[in-house]
Amino acid sequence: MTALSPAAEAWRAEQHRLTGIAYRMLGDYGLAEDVVSEVALAAVRAERTGGADVRSWPAWLTTVCVRRSIDQLRELAAEREEYPGPWLPEPVATDRLPEEVVADRELLSIGLLHLAEQLRPEARAALVLHRGFRMTAVEIGEILDRSPAAVRQLVSRAERRLQIDDATPRSDAAAAQTLSAMVTAIERGEVATLLHLLTEDAVLWTDGGGKIRAARNPIYGAAKITAFYTGIFTAAMAQRPDAVRVAVVHVNGEQVLDVRILDRRDLVALDLDPTGRVRGVRQVANPDKLTRVDG
Repeated sequence: MTALSPAAEAWRAEQHRLTGIAYRMLGDYGLAEDVVSEVALAAVRAERTGGADVRSWPAWLTTVCVRRSIDQLRELAAEREEYPGPWLPEPVATDRLPEEVVADRELLSIGLLHLAEQLRPEARAALVLHRGFRMTAVEIGEILDRSPAAVRQLVSRAERRLQIDDATPRSDAAAAQTLSAMVTAIERGEVATLLHLLTEDAVLWTDGGGKIRAARNPIYGAAKITAFYTGIFTAAMAQRPDAVRVAVVHVNGEQVLDVRILDRRDLVALDLDPTGRVRGVRQVANPDKLTRVDG
């Protein structure tokens, strides 16, 4: 059996970690895989022309992956601005994700991937590498061509922008209780329960991609969100009493709702406040984005 070259050996060992970086950067798993494949080709070319000058292939691969993801984000900016309605990340079933991708679930949730769209590409890269992959400011600075102080500032500003606070960890017990209550409320059409589970200033984003009917703008406030769902559930249940079915599935390292309404499917990710109430609802209905979720 032919031995792999140093670059190929490093890429094989680092492939899944690189995919985890690119996915957190792009929010699109297919694009992340494409970027990592491009990194492999770049490594082959680099090894042929000057491989002896590469001190660390894992570091080289990480640098190229991050820089190509940054370039890809810049290219996607205009496309996502023209997207029909809110753009939400592509969910992936947790058990389909390689262990290296999901081992550290920081910045993997649908909510944080969506919020990270607010950040400039360099800031997103710094945050992903620092929080998701525990890289130091010095290591990140070499990748982004920034000083360690500048990297720390990028990370700090990004954390404030996304309101990431290590002092308030999520309560898994509260999340499980809220999910259970949401399942019951949706399946039974209990409007009062649904309203109670939402914070007054909750926001709903729905991504139909222009292929499935969805709200073209975010819906603000518990009352308006409840009215939106009431209309949908009432119309569906008028056709068939058991038209609405809900299950809890594992996606992106977290539990989300898999909602079936007649022949339609939505993946619904919930963002909870410290008390366990829902302050954000992200509903992915675009069928092109549901191909990596089992069921």
